[in-house]
Amino acid sequence: MKKLTSKRVMTTLFVFCVFIALLVAAASFLNFESTEKKTYKLILMPKTIDESNGFWTSLIAGAKLGAEEFGVELEVLGGKSEEDVEGQIQQIEEVIKKKPDAILVSPCSYSETTEVLQKVVDRDIRLILIDSVIDRDIADSIVATDSYLAGEELGEFTRTLLDEDSQIGIVGHVKGASTVIEREQGMRDGLGSYAGQVQDVVYCDSSYDKAYALTVDLMERYPDIKVIMGTNEYAAVGAARAIKDLGLSGKVQMVGFDNSIEEIQMLEEGIFQGIVIQKPFNMGYLGIEQAVAVLEGRPAEENLDVGCKLITRDNMYEEENQRLLYPFTGQQ
Repeated sequence: MKKLTSKRVMTTLFVFCVFIALLVAAASFLNFESTEKKTYKLILMPKTIDESNGFWTSLIAGAKLGAEEFGVELEVLGGKSEEDVEGQIQQIEEVIKKKPDAILVSPCSYSETTEVLQKVVDRDIRLILIDSVIDRDIADSIVATDSYLAGEELGEFTRTLLDEDSQIGIVGHVKGASTVIEREQGMRDGLGSYAGQVQDVVYCDSSYDKAYALTVDLMERYPDIKVIMGTNEYAAVGAARAIKDLGLSGKVQMVGFDNSIEEIQMLEEGIFQGIVIQKPFNMGYLGIEQAVAVLEGRPAEENLDVGCKLITRDNMYEEENQRLLYPFTGQQ
C-alpha cells in the first residue's frame, strides 16, 4: 500500500508540475503578445509636395524623422498645388478607404475641407491638423504656427519702415486658407494706424509666377507703394523677384514669411527687410509625436504652437538665428 501511495503522490506531483509549466508558458506568451507594440499606419497630407518649396520639404523631412523614431509607417500624399481644394477633398476620400490609424493633414481651405474631414473622424480615424485649421473643432490635435501672432509681429516690424504717406500692398497665398486669413488680420493689427494705407490685397494661389505677375500689376496700378508684404514663401519670393527685376530694390521694402535659400539670399542682398521664420521641420516631427500619443491613449496637445521668429538683416547672423535659417540638423 505504501508503494502504491508513493506512486500516486509522484504522479500527482508530476501532473501538478506540468500544469504549472504550462501556466508559466501561457503567461509568458500572453505577456509577449501584450507588450508587442503595434505598428501604426499614418498618412501625412501636406497641401502640396513641391521640392522647390522650402517649407513643405522641411515639414515632410521632419515627419519622416518622427516616423522613424516612433516606429510608425508613414505615407506622404500631397496635391498638385495649395489652391487645389477639390483635389485635396478627393484625395482625402480615397485615403479614408485605406483605413489608416491616423491622418495628418494641412487643409487647403478653412471651410471647404470641413465635411470630408468630418468623415475622417466619423470613420474612427484619428485626425491631426498640421499648419492650417478648419472651421470646426474636430481634430485630436493641431500642430501649427500661431499665424495671427506671426502676422502681428510682421505688421509691427513693417510699421517701423513706414511714414504717413507710405502705401502698402499685400500679396497673399490662397484666399480662404486659414493661414492667410489669420496672418492678414494679424498684419493689419500690427500695422495699427497704418493699416488704412493698404492699397490692395491680391492672391497668388501659392504660385511664384502668379505672385510675380500680380506684383508687377500692383506697381503699375499703385506706383507709390513703398512696402509689399508676402504671406508665405510663394507670395513673398514671387513678389521679391518682381521688385528686383523692376529695379526697385531698396525703393520698395519687402517683408514676408518663411526661409527658403532664395529668401535668405535676398535678405542678405537687402531686397527683404524682414522675414518671419516658421519651424516646419519641428511641425512635421511634432505632428507625428502627437498622433502617436493620441493612438496610444496618452495626453496630447490640443493646440501646439511650434513658434516663429522675426529675422532681419540686423539679427540674421546671430548664432541662434543662423540655426533657424539653416536647420541642417532639424533641431530648432
